Amino acid sequence: MGPTRQKGAGEVGRPRDERITDAVLGAARELLGEVGYRGLTVDALAVRAETTKPAIRRRWPSLKHVVVDAMTRDIVTMPDTDTGCTHCDLVIQVEELRRSMDDVMLGKLLPPLVADLADDENLKRRFLESVWEPRREVGARVLERGVERGDLHPGLDPVLTIDLLAAPVVFRMLFAHADLGPDLSEQLVRVALRGLATDAGLRSIDAQHHRQQP
Repeated sequence: MGPTRQKGAGEVGRPRDERITDAVLGAARELLGEVGYRGLTVDALAVRAETTKPAIRRRWPSLKHVVVDAMTRDIVTMPDTDTGCTHCDLVIQVEELRRSMDDVMLGKLLPPLVADLADDENLKRRFLESVWEPRREVGARVLERGVERGDLHPGLDPVLTIDLLAAPVVFRMLFAHADLGPDLSEQLVRVALRGLATDAGLRSIDAQHHRQQP
């Protein structure tokens, strides 16, 4: 059973009590901070929100739907900072993402939630559109300004560039194989802007690319 759709003109029915919705989503955030994603139960939600389990089940088909709605309501939009310095703005964006990995409503939820979203394409799409994409849109605007200033190549792929900067942060959060300290943001941006290859290496890459062209 999915979320109840909005009633149109001429439809009859009892209006949804948004106070219950607000209470459940607020309770979800509190409980996620206390017991984590795997410890969250409908019983605990009902008690904390001072409502009933049927009232919760009428609104959400599963707990993961409650969690995604709570994340959507709770998520803080990335600041669209324009310092006039492309390097500085990119560091700010990566640093905000790194810091959010400690937030109970993002980083702490990602590992178990991503696994549960794998078999639910609709909910995964909602998560990406409401939680992830707003952050990426801000990053895309930073890149666009960098191109306009002449700091970045005009032909860069913004989706690939954002993935390049964000992926190490998420990867280190998921596997804890390397440090996720405050100097990481600066390091990532420097590597991305300077590249890894020397001039000789770049010439070799260009030559190989030309040889592969039909």
